[in-house]
Amino acid sequence: MIPAGNSKPNIERFLGFQDEYDRYRPEAPPIVIELLTRYLGRRPSLVADVGCGTGLSTFLWKDAADTVTGVEPNPDMLGKALEKLRLLKGSAQSLSFIQGFSNQLPFSPDSVDIITCSQSFHWMDPESTLQEFSRCLRQGGIFAAYDCDWPLVLQPDIEARYNHLIVASEAMLAELQPAAEQARKWDKEGHLSRMKACGVFTYAREIVFHNTENCDAQRYVGLMLSQGGIQTVLKLDPAALAQAIAGFTADVEQFFQGRTLPVLISYRMRVGVK
Repeated sequence: MIPAGNSKPNIERFLGFQDEYDRYRPEAPPIVIELLTRYLGRRPSLVADVGCGTGLSTFLWKDAADTVTGVEPNPDMLGKALEKLRLLKGSAQSLSFIQGFSNQLPFSPDSVDIITCSQSFHWMDPESTLQEFSRCLRQGGIFAAYDCDWPLVLQPDIEARYNHLIVASEAMLAELQPAAEQARKWDKEGHLSRMKACGVFTYAREIVFHNTENCDAQRYVGLMLSQGGIQTVLKLDPAALAQAIAGFTADVEQFFQGRTLPVLISYRMRVGVK
C-alpha cells in the first residue's frame, strides 16, 4: 500500500534499470559528510538517506555515523542496495536499507540527526515530506537535498545533444502515457524556497560544490540512458529514440576516442537546520 501523498508513477519510473543506474551514476562525494557534520556540530548518531536508490549516497556514511538507514520505495533500486550491502560481508554493520516512503518514515520523533535526499527530493511531495522530516529530526538536526547538474561538463555540442534527448523524451512521454500514469517532478530550483516557507527550519541556505570522477564514453552514454524519462520511453517504444541515441553515442565516442578522462560534476545542496 502506497501512503497518501506518494505517486505510484514516480516510484515505477525507476523500475528495471537498477544495475545501469548503479554502474553509471555518480557516488555522493565525501564533502557531503564534511559539510553536514560541521553544520550538525558533532558526529551523527543516526543518518537517514531518503530516496536512497541503490545506495550511492548511503554507503558514504558507513564510517561517519553510528547508524545509517537508507529508505527507498522502489523495490528494484532497494534490491540493488541490499545486494551491495551483502557483498560487504559484515564490514558495514552500521548500515541498513528498508522499503519506505518520505512522508511515512519508520523513525521515532526527534531521533534523526541528519536526513539526506540525493537526486530524489524532486520526486517527493514537498509539503507532507517536510512535515515528516520535522517530526523525525532532533532539534538542531539537518536536512539536505542535493543534486548534481546534468549533463556533466564535457563539450558544448554533446551537452546540447544530451539536453535535446531529455526534452524529446519528456515530450514523447506526454504522448505515450495517459496523464494519470505520468510521473510528476517538482522543480529543483524551488527546493530552497519551499524549505524556507514550510516553517520547519530555523535556517536554510544553498551550498554549491564540485567533484571530479573519471569517465569514459560508455559511462557518459550510460549516464544519459540512466535518466528515468529516457528509460520510460525505451520501455514504451524502444525505437522512438533509437536514432537520437545512436547520434549521441557516436559523438561521445568520437570525443573520448577510447580515453578515460576526469569529468567535473557540479552539485547544488539545499540545507535546512531544524
